[in-house]
Amino acid sequence: MPDTSSGYDTRLEVTEGTSDQAQAEGLFAMMRVNGYLGYGFFYDDAGILRYEMVLEGFGLDRILFDGNEIITCVSSSKLARIDGLGRVTQVYDLSGYDLHHDIGFGADGEVLALAEATGAQRVEDRLLSIDPDTGTVTELVDFSVLMEPYFEMTRPVEPADNFFWQAGEWDWIHLNSLQYMDDDSLILSSRETSTIIKVADLHGDPTVDWLAGDARFWADTPYAELCLTQEGDFVPQYGQHCVEYLSDGDADGVYYLALYNNNYWSLNTRDFTMEVADSVGTDLYGTGDETSQCYVYRIDENTRTFSLAGSFDVPYSSIVSNASQCGESGNWVVNSGVAMVFGEYDADGVLIREYQYECTMQNYRTFKYNMNIWFQ
Repeated sequence: MPDTSSGYDTRLEVTEGTSDQAQAEGLFAMMRVNGYLGYGFFYDDAGILRYEMVLEGFGLDRILFDGNEIITCVSSSKLARIDGLGRVTQVYDLSGYDLHHDIGFGADGEVLALAEATGAQRVEDRLLSIDPDTGTVTELVDFSVLMEPYFEMTRPVEPADNFFWQAGEWDWIHLNSLQYMDDDSLILSSRETSTIIKVADLHGDPTVDWLAGDARFWADTPYAELCLTQEGDFVPQYGQHCVEYLSDGDADGVYYLALYNNNYWSLNTRDFTMEVADSVGTDLYGTGDETSQCYVYRIDENTRTFSLAGSFDVPYSSIVSNASQCGESGNWVVNSGVAMVFGEYDADGVLIREYQYECTMQNYRTFKYNMNIWFQ
C-alpha cells in the first residue's frame, strides 16, 4: 500500500489464536477511529490496509448494502449512496440534525438513523427516517417525549460525574444501536440506562413494549412493569453496545439477540446508586481484572423473559465496541475499542486471529463485510 492520506498504519500487528477455523471472507471495516475521524479503514485477514475511505471529518457508524451500492455516514449531518467505483450517486442532507452511533434499514427500504438536534442540550435521543428515493427526512421518535416520565427524573451530566467531558449535555438515554424488526418494532441499546429497549408500532403510535437489563434500575420508575424477567443465574449486561438480531427461536415471539456486553456500570444523568457484582467494571480504563463479553440473549415475548443463551469473554472495553457475526460459519468479529484490539472468533468463541491498532483512547466499531460491491 502507498502512504495513507491520514497517516494511519497500512499494516496492523497480528496475533494468532488457537482456533483452526477458517476466517470469513471479506474486509474488516474500522469505524470512527479516534484521532482519525475523517476516515474509514478496511483491512484484510493479514492485517494489511486495502482501502482508506476519506470522509468529511466524521467517522463511519455502519455500512448498508443496497444492490451494487452502499449507504453510509459521510459527515456529521450527511449520508451518501456510493457505487462500486467510489462515485457518490446521492447525498442525504439531515440539516438540523447530527448523526450518532447507528443507521439501519427500516420499513420498505427507508433508512433509520439515530440522531440529535444540532446544538441542543439534549443529545443522542432521537430517531430519524430518511426516504432513500426523495431524501425526505422525518423525525419518527423524540424519546424525551416517548419516555417523558423517566426523562423528567434525569439531569444533565455534571463535572463531578464519570463522563465529566460531557458536562452540560443532557445525555439521559444515550442510544447507541438500532435494529428494525418485521412487526414494525425497533430494538435499541441504551448505554446510559444499561438497558435494551423495544419500541412497538414504530410508524403508528410508538410505545415502549419492554425493557431488558437489571430490573432494579427501573424499580422506582413508571416503567417497572415493562421489564422482562431475567430467567437464569447470570450477571446482566451493563453499558452494552451494538444489540443486533441474530436468529428466530423455536416459537413465534421467541428470538435471539447478540450484543457486546461492556460489563461497565456508570450512570451520569440520574441521582441513583446501585450495587453491582464484583465482576462488573466501574473503572473507565479498567484495573486489569475485568473482562467484557459477547452475549447472546434469548428473548421470549410470550413469557416476558430473557435468558443468556451463550457468551464468551473478550478484552475489556468500558465504552464503545461491538460483537457481530460474519460469514456462513457463524464466526464473530469483536472490537474492544478501549483495549485497541479487534479479533475474529469462531462460532464457539475461540479466537482465530487478533489485530492490534493505534488510536486516541478508542475505536468505535469494527465489522467484517464481504464488500460484494467489489468482489463477486
